[in-house]
Amino acid sequence: MSAPVFGRLLTAMVTPMTSEGVVDLRRAGELAHRLVDEQRNDGIVVNGTTGESPTTTDAEKVDMVRAAVDAVGSDAAIVAGVGTNDTAHTVELARQAADAGADGLLVVTPYYSKPSQAGLIEHFTTVADATDLPIMLYDIPGRSGTPIETKTLIELADHPNIVAVKDAKGQVVESATVMANTTLAYYSGDDAITPALLSVGGVGLIGTSTHFTGRRMHEVIDAYVEGRIDEALAIYREILPVLTGVFAAQGVTMVKAGLAHQGFDVGGVRLPQTMPTPEHTEPFFDLLDRTQL
Repeated sequence: MSAPVFGRLLTAMVTPMTSEGVVDLRRAGELAHRLVDEQRNDGIVVNGTTGESPTTTDAEKVDMVRAAVDAVGSDAAIVAGVGTNDTAHTVELARQAADAGADGLLVVTPYYSKPSQAGLIEHFTTVADATDLPIMLYDIPGRSGTPIETKTLIELADHPNIVAVKDAKGQVVESATVMANTTLAYYSGDDAITPALLSVGGVGLIGTSTHFTGRRMHEVIDAYVEGRIDEALAIYREILPVLTGVFAAQGVTMVKAGLAHQGFDVGGVRLPQTMPTPEHTEPFFDLLDRTQL
């Protein structure tokens, strides 16, 4: 198993907003503390998709990195999402995040333009050359439109700054092949598939439901890594409905609704996202209330 370079459990943190739709940096710091102190996160990803990166400005992104670093940077790894579909812009965001104190960078496959695999190699290599920070590639073809193919990942693993993958492709055999041929640390990018990825060499999870399930998911990962497979499976099955229920609507909207339900309001979302309807939230709230978390 590869080394868990950013720890074993991270949460892709939502970006708190005021009632006027302004990024709430004070609340962001409080949420970071909640995730680290109460939910046992080893690290936090800011400015990811769950952090509404498509609709936050570059200035807001750097402010979010600084807020997380100031709040929990001495206790947790701060990984900044910097990926865009423009290589030059991604490089700019990478340097900005490095200057703000991030410990690592999450770089998603360029979306919509659907570059070739050769284009992906040049894109990721250019970004990796831009700073000294370790980079986690984000492979999520369901959103980006383009998978990072196995041979591409193996080639990219030769770059000293490319050290990890957030894997939301859902192709465990392909992921296992990359892990067998590289030292890339694989993190599940799909909460519910975490045990399957651990079974072929994955190191942990970057979660969405872990705004609520962090403690229990850390128990799952710890038990699995220590060889207590039956215990890991029992905990996993207990919380599985929450791991999947958070995606009954868009994850960011369900997290924000769920946190408000728990008395920790982080505001609404920016268009084109909209908050979920009671049809989606009421069953999820029921799960949160009756599941041991």
